[in-house]
Amino acid sequence: MTRLAWLSARDRPAAFPDPETALAEPNGLLAAGGDLSPERLLYAYRHGIFPWYEAGQPILWWSPHPRAVLRPEALKISRSLRRSLRHAGFEYTADRAFAEVLAGCAAPRQYTSGTWITAEMRAAYQHLHALGWAHSIEVWKDARLVGGLYGLYIGEVFFGESMFSRVTDASKAALVQLVRHLAGRLALIDCQQSTSHLTRLGAETVPRREFLAMLRTACDPPGQPQQWTLGAG
Repeated sequence: MTRLAWLSARDRPAAFPDPETALAEPNGLLAAGGDLSPERLLYAYRHGIFPWYEAGQPILWWSPHPRAVLRPEALKISRSLRRSLRHAGFEYTADRAFAEVLAGCAAPRQYTSGTWITAEMRAAYQHLHALGWAHSIEVWKDARLVGGLYGLYIGEVFFGESMFSRVTDASKAALVQLVRHLAGRLALIDCQQSTSHLTRLGAETVPRREFLAMLRTACDPPGQPQQWTLGAG
């Protein structure tokens, strides 16, 4: 049985084990411990690793196999979604309400009362947002936030973390706006794990080794952190 690697907050960001050594069960569990410093998080994402844990647990780091990804050219916009994009009355912004999007994603869902977006995680991504690495797309209707998504943009990869919707198609509309906003500058969206919802939108799964090879190309160089406004930057 493979022993799980434990990290200390004093360990350098590059102290993660090789992602290919992650456990098969639970799928992709690679390490525990460490911290959520910007340096560690940025290193982790660039190397196909992300944190995912619940309150009361240590920080758990994952690199699942296979990996769910969405190539921008593969995005599927259904007839009903096209109708919503045209007629639902949505308006869009970027990086205007990052904290509110985080809160929306952290709110309890119908299928669970818990959340993996703990207070510690929210603070970490707020910090990354302030530094210009973490971004949100917001969807508004009648001046009310009705959906959105957030994640990290490094190089030409958007590492999607979560999305939420309070009205039909709002989160899907946010994804469409993300792809449009990054047109020509987006090689890949990391979806982490496959779901039927993501598959319907065009996501596919690739072997972890292939995903890591994609990151070595698409995240080098990592680019410059910045704040987003739709239609620019």
